[in-house]
Amino acid sequence: MIEEKADLTVKAEKVATWEGEDVFQYVLDNGVMQVELTNYGGIIARIITPDKDGKHDNVVLALEEIPDYFTKNGPYLGAAVGRYANRIGTGSFELDGESFHLTKNNGENTLHGGSKGFGVKVWTPEVYKSDNAVGVKMTYLSVDGEEGFPGNLMTTLWMELTSDNKLKLRFESTTDKKTVVNLTNHSYFNLSGIKEDVRSHELQIFAEAITPTGPGQIPTGELLEVSGTPFDFTTPKKLGAQMDALGEGFDHNYVTKRENSTELKKIAVVKHPKSGRTMAVYSTAPGVQLYTANHVRDFAGADGKIYQPHWALCLEPEAWPDSPNKLNFPSASLAPGEQYVHEIVYEFGIEK
Repeated sequence: MIEEKADLTVKAEKVATWEGEDVFQYVLDNGVMQVELTNYGGIIARIITPDKDGKHDNVVLALEEIPDYFTKNGPYLGAAVGRYANRIGTGSFELDGESFHLTKNNGENTLHGGSKGFGVKVWTPEVYKSDNAVGVKMTYLSVDGEEGFPGNLMTTLWMELTSDNKLKLRFESTTDKKTVVNLTNHSYFNLSGIKEDVRSHELQIFAEAITPTGPGQIPTGELLEVSGTPFDFTTPKKLGAQMDALGEGFDHNYVTKRENSTELKKIAVVKHPKSGRTMAVYSTAPGVQLYTANHVRDFAGADGKIYQPHWALCLEPEAWPDSPNKLNFPSASLAPGEQYVHEIVYEFGIEK
């Protein structure tokens, strides 16, 4: 555990205007670690944490300045993604017998909500502070038909840093027409302080199955038990060794629950032995996508660093991919009068 006295502060600074809306940079500080956010895309821009020797480093892939995210964030670094995180096959689905056709931005499929998803929108922000947390509350109205999705979807996102080194996210959405919704954060973590790739990271995922995929990385509809396969992270494993066994990087959805529930469950633990940094991930969602930045190549990031494949890992808690087209998957639909809620917690620590 990181044991220092917390002193909670939040700083806000207007840094740009985008599409007529004010864009702010926020710095949440608890006296031990700092989190930099922006209301553009609900993006986590930096997470600065100490290692076992007290040295502070940023542990997420980042761009140099907030305005850089307007045009250079192809990999969705740190973004809030929606309306539907991950993929929807053929860019279409049916609800109650009505067909909906979405923007196709990933071959024949829709990825992370289409060509202009939540991660490129300016959210309406409000700073808040409590006895044990500082944060920013952001709201965004996705209008009926945006990227092809039905319903006016009102979403509120709380992003807060607590006195005990937890970064908590909470998405809440309501709609006036039946729709589908699946929201998450797309941070790329590297607990070394981005000094090396993530092959030396130790990873544990509390899931006994994945949703295997076919062409276009669309789930087949089956479940594959991970026991005896390179996908098995039920006990801590070196990420590099599992990647070697698989023969490639990971981009797979792990089944953390078999059905929807409100339980906030510990779904993963990441450790970087050399620095001593640790991160536990909790979520209420039924799945988590493990992605090892396979397609990030020669990418100019912050602090003069050039990011390459496998220089980060994403753990994206979410509904299962293509759930709107898989009746046997936990439902991702939302009806008027219902509320979508997804909580995510990233808990940072040190193991000496």
